[in-house]
Amino acid sequence: MAQQQWYKGAVIYQVYPRSFQDTNGDGIGDLKGIISRIDYIKSLGVDAIWISPFFKSPMKDFGYDISDYRDVDPLFGDLNDFDELIAQAHQRDIKIIIDQVLSHTSDQHQWFLDSREDKTNDRSDWYVWADAKPDGTQPNNWLSIFGGPAWQWEPRRGQYYLHNFFTEQPDLNFHNPDVRQAVLDNVEFWLKKGVDGFRLDAINFCYHDAQLRDNPAKPPEKRQGRGFSEDNPYAFQYHHYNNTQPENISFMQDIRTLLDKYPGTVSLGEISSEDSLATMAEYTAGGDKLHMGYSFELLTNDYSSEYIRTTVKTLEERMTEGWPCWAFSNHDVERVASRWSNNGEVNSEQCKMLTALLASLRGSVCMYQGEELGLGEASVAFEDLQDPYGITFWPNFKGRDGCRTPMPWHNDDGEQAGFSATKPWLPVDENHKRQTVSKQDSDSDSILNAFRHFMTWRKQQAILLEGDIEFINTPEPLLAFYRRFAGQTMLCVFNLAQEPASLNIEHTDIVQHTELNHHNGSLEKQTLTLPGFGCFYAAVS
Repeated sequence: MAQQQWYKGAVIYQVYPRSFQDTNGDGIGDLKGIISRIDYIKSLGVDAIWISPFFKSPMKDFGYDISDYRDVDPLFGDLNDFDELIAQAHQRDIKIIIDQVLSHTSDQHQWFLDSREDKTNDRSDWYVWADAKPDGTQPNNWLSIFGGPAWQWEPRRGQYYLHNFFTEQPDLNFHNPDVRQAVLDNVEFWLKKGVDGFRLDAINFCYHDAQLRDNPAKPPEKRQGRGFSEDNPYAFQYHHYNNTQPENISFMQDIRTLLDKYPGTVSLGEISSEDSLATMAEYTAGGDKLHMGYSFELLTNDYSSEYIRTTVKTLEERMTEGWPCWAFSNHDVERVASRWSNNGEVNSEQCKMLTALLASLRGSVCMYQGEELGLGEASVAFEDLQDPYGITFWPNFKGRDGCRTPMPWHNDDGEQAGFSATKPWLPVDENHKRQTVSKQDSDSDSILNAFRHFMTWRKQQAILLEGDIEFINTPEPLLAFYRRFAGQTMLCVFNLAQEPASLNIEHTDIVQHTELNHHNGSLEKQTLTLPGFGCFYAAVS
């Protein structure tokens, strides 16, 4: 593939550095830990590593509250470690994508410390400040995604500041061109260091409605969202004015202009709006904005062929120019091995099937660390919780710690499964100790080796990397589609259930790909039979 197109069909492996590998014995993963495991990542057959934030931070939101965009937090190492990580990854032909959290900073960032002092300093307009209403209440009805009002009183200025997330994450004022340029300069710092791209966190939150209009109420029957639960008051309103503003489009264009100065670099925008699929299409249209869009639309509890088919088809119909990126798991949601299983019990065959399904959709793919092992959601006791989000909403919503527990590497060092020499920041789940890398390495039928086998095969299938997709209407629990590229057609069929299922296939001259020994659908005359969680790939004449 051409240099500038490497991302199309790429498999991007998300590393959550706090929980990947600890090398200095403080119980928290670090950049040297990623370096020490770089050959393992290479063995997975992935194309790029997306590293969650490792920047200097008070860690109120575990690095998504940045106090210095141009430095590594001492928890994770230093800039020399990052340079070494880039070098080691590039030696192995692995790209490095890093998070950029542009819409807000930490309340300990120097910009905010200056801005909050008074209304006349040089950075007084760098954040979203507003006067109280005459009765002293917040400027409008906007809510934080983490619960409660999105406004915090600052007595030094005698004003409120906006925070769409935690109180400690004040929102920048992108209506100020100086802010916009300063943010772009921070992005370019990492481009000069040689990164290959950026995952842009909450990128549709950069701009707010300058008039600070109230968001309209949302009726109870429509109170559903992505990334937050329905008992969160955030679900009670339409978020028409606190994010996804028209002015954000030109900022996307500025990001693309900057990236175009560094050939081969790419942008992946995380988007969570009232209509995330429409926003993904808008933000990737025209070839002058984001390269890829990414949403929570398949990070939900809805596990049905109809939902998956409808979601992907809807995006396909809207995204006529951009490139999609799909994920079933990340650091913000319950792990898919539990979320889409029966009664939360991990099924190894289902995990293998889900990897194949995700990596067969048109687009690029984000795989979250541990997904290749089939890790389920960890059970974290209340007294061990670290996530303020989970502590606030316990027990209805247990937060994000269950998907962030340490990677289990091997079984021969006691309780920490090779992650650390000391007690880690979150406990290693007991179930995960039976699914370690070392144990699965030596098992030819393991989820890990099935992952590697599939990714090796997929790399040889240009039709899966670049082809178009056309869905076939199938009954539950079957999901089927054609992939087409360069005059060739491949049929892909998946059984989402544990029980066998059959499908009538009209086409003849089908050649089954027997290389995938765990994807064992069988065809007899016109009837395709799939075992529980089976897959079928065939060339269609």
